Amino acid sequence: MSKALLCRIKPLVPGKSISPFTRRTKKLVNQTIQILKSHSRYEDSLERLFDECETSVSEVAHLLFDKISDPELGLKFFEWASRQPTQLNGLAYSSLLKLLAKSGVFCEIDVLLESMKCKDITPSLEALSAAICAYTNSGFVDKAIEFYNFANDVYNSVPDVLACNSLLNVLVKCKKVDTARKIYDKMVLRDGDVDNYSTGIMLRALCNEGKVEEGRKLVEERWGEGCLPNVVFYNTLIDGYCKIGDVGRANRIFKEMKLKGILPTLETYGAIINGYCKEGNFKVIDRLLKEMRGRGLDVNVRVFNNIIDARFKHGCKVEAVENLTWMVDCGCEPDIVTYNTLISRLCRDGKVKEARQLLEQAMKRGLKPNKFTYTPIIHVYSKQGEYLRASDLLIEITKGGHKPDLVMYGSLVHGLVSAGEVDVALTIRDKMVERGVMPDAAIYNVLVSGLCRKGRFPYAKQLISEMLDQNILPDAFVCATLVDGFIRNGNLNDAKRLFETAFETGLDPGVVGYNAMIKGYCKFGMMKDALSCVKRMKGHHILPDEVTFSTLMDGYVKQNDLKGALSMFSWMIKRKCKPNVVSYTTLINGFCRNGDYSKAEKTFNEMQSCGMEPNVVTYTILIGSFCKEGKLAKAASFFELMLVKKCIPNDVTFNYLVNGFTNNAPSAILEEENESQESKRSMFLEFYGKLISDGWSRRAAAYSSILVCLCQHKMVKTALQLNDKMVSKGFLPDSVSFAALLYGLCLEGRLKEWKDIISCHLNESEIHIAIRYTQILNQYFPQIMNSEILIILESLVESCKAYG
Repeated sequence: MSKALLCRIKPLVPGKSISPFTRRTKKLVNQTIQILKSHSRYEDSLERLFDECETSVSEVAHLLFDKISDPELGLKFFEWASRQPTQLNGLAYSSLLKLLAKSGVFCEIDVLLESMKCKDITPSLEALSAAICAYTNSGFVDKAIEFYNFANDVYNSVPDVLACNSLLNVLVKCKKVDTARKIYDKMVLRDGDVDNYSTGIMLRALCNEGKVEEGRKLVEERWGEGCLPNVVFYNTLIDGYCKIGDVGRANRIFKEMKLKGILPTLETYGAIINGYCKEGNFKVIDRLLKEMRGRGLDVNVRVFNNIIDARFKHGCKVEAVENLTWMVDCGCEPDIVTYNTLISRLCRDGKVKEARQLLEQAMKRGLKPNKFTYTPIIHVYSKQGEYLRASDLLIEITKGGHKPDLVMYGSLVHGLVSAGEVDVALTIRDKMVERGVMPDAAIYNVLVSGLCRKGRFPYAKQLISEMLDQNILPDAFVCATLVDGFIRNGNLNDAKRLFETAFETGLDPGVVGYNAMIKGYCKFGMMKDALSCVKRMKGHHILPDEVTFSTLMDGYVKQNDLKGALSMFSWMIKRKCKPNVVSYTTLINGFCRNGDYSKAEKTFNEMQSCGMEPNVVTYTILIGSFCKEGKLAKAASFFELMLVKKCIPNDVTFNYLVNGFTNNAPSAILEEENESQESKRSMFLEFYGKLISDGWSRRAAAYSSILVCLCQHKMVKTALQLNDKMVSKGFLPDSVSFAALLYGLCLEGRLKEWKDIISCHLNESEIHIAIRYTQILNQYFPQIMNSEILIILESLVESCKAYG
């Protein structure tokens, strides 16, 4: 009903008095109802009845509508009565409105109201209240509000408290708390017809929105005005404070209710225990549990479940069997939620066997597992590569009458992709489609990411097309991953097409997506396109970040445009975007490529002064550049500096050093040493020089010097890996490298295991050389007593003599 229609209905004008419900009237009403029910030609029968009684239809119509329960009979009588000479009055119409409202015949209500409007008849406040209840109970909130407003406008009063409470309840359920609050305030203002239930509804609504303090004030303002403190109010407040994390205030309310003589219920204790669970205060929880038992209250399974879950979340050591025993000893039977919590935790720790045992135990107890029971087990099986077991579990679920849902399939697919089994994951995707479970965006995104990691970009592209056909958008991360994958494979056109498709379908690529595309343009030297992409990015209100600027700088450096890189660096600072290690490393690379080593070193020092530690790429660029220029002393000093800073070198670093010291004559090193006094303190150069003077080849001397430096800085694992690579390249370990590795193992306290770690193919004379070099190595490993190493070497000499 529109407001325009309602506003035309005027208040009922008092007419003649209505006869009371006398015996004669009661008999007439009963006879009328009987005729309506049983007579096919009820019109004639009713006319004879009312003629014989000499009673006006309008006098008893409202009584008949009040007594009748069948709306069809009521409407039959209304149609007949409307044709009689004496017109029905407002009371009759209101009674019929109440009957239709109670029966939920809403279409007939509209017809009746239209008829009332035409006759200038106003529904009574009682009838409006009945209509409000009917509409709220059926979920027609807007219609109920219309009737409420109409009652306010016409009668300057609110409907009865039952109708108002019904309306408040449905508004709160629909999260229209502001509207509910206005109605509540009007109820208080108009006639004060507000009961505890009304206030309880508003209190619950405010607490659910986190406005607990506002709720508390609302209740306190109503004390003594038909609103008495009770356990429901206190429970709601305690629960509200606990949910917003104010357990201290909840505890004060808890104490207040006890001081007022209101005994806490199971709900009270459950709410405050839940609050302490969030804090992880298990000492107070134990005290509250004892208090509950002292009051004769049985702790229910929900409280136990909350406590067990909290123990897990707060990192407590929780044993499944102990918790189940604890619950049973307290007289509480675990439910499926209990088992689900324990199973989930076991699976998170990878203890899938124990999780399966708990599942079987739950079923023996007669509990029915659900998706929250099975999903963690499926996920961990998949993640551990046991996808056959995961698939078998899905079959087991199906046989048990459960239908695997999207969550279960998603867990299996995610686990399989994590285990690298993308093809199996794709097969599962096909099976779930066959069974009528359509993949969602999360499953597609996981599959596309897995395909990208495997380098299977054409299939990933096909999957993206399939998603778009089903109006499922890939997320920004997956889109960026695929764009980056195409670019790494040299397929810029596919990357561009995918990037544009993202825009066309309404997907925001985000800063990650833009950076991937900018990286592609830079890789192919298309700097103008890269800058256009940045402009487009800003046009969509996405600010470039440090990755954006670093990528552009790298693009300019690779185009030998140092000026462009420096311009980007300046722009980055002006935009108040803090340069990172990559930004500085890119600049250092630019200066090195330009032959400006002094600025490269200056930038290196500047990044450290800004609190950024150079990474392996930074050091490797400098080492490689100095090696190419024949500045070997500089290269060696940066190599030793990276070891001091605990930055682990990689194969590129080693190759630069080995090639640099192999391809340059030792005389070049001497010349550089004379230029810089600092270089004389280089252990690398000293040891390398000693080996060269002893007749070792440049390559062997370089490898051995690297190994000695690595072992001295306790990077034995890296040294062993390098040694293995040397062997794979055909360089058999010599006396010095063997001795260096022994010193490294000794430094780690693993010398007794040396035979399991390194092999020795040295002959007697080579071992004697190793013994001679221990005198030199002792200088670099002063913390080691070399007696143990000498014992090993001498025993090897004896072995050589014995088998010689």
